[in-house]
Amino acid sequence: MLPQELIRRPLITEKATRLKESANTVCFEVARSANRIEVARAVEKLFGVKVIDVRTANRQGKWKRMGRFVGQRKAWKKAYVRLAPDQKIEFFEGV
Repeated sequence: MLPQELIRRPLITEKATRLKESANTVCFEVARSANRIEVARAVEKLFGVKVIDVRTANRQGKWKRMGRFVGQRKAWKKAYVRLAPDQKIEFFEGV
């Protein structure tokens, strides 16, 4: 699988921002079939940084209701990628 297909998008939340500032950890939404080694290699190749650790979490889709109809959102996977102390990834430069 190509790195562009493996890493779907960065997650910009309050928790992800706090982790980025305090622990030099970046959060991504990744493909559900991706494992830690593939995520680490994809981040190193796409962003040119050194990855120390990768933690993954599977998120179950939430049940939602529209009137009498019930459906479920898609399940997805996120990865917490810890970078080397001298490395960083900037998503919004100059903002």
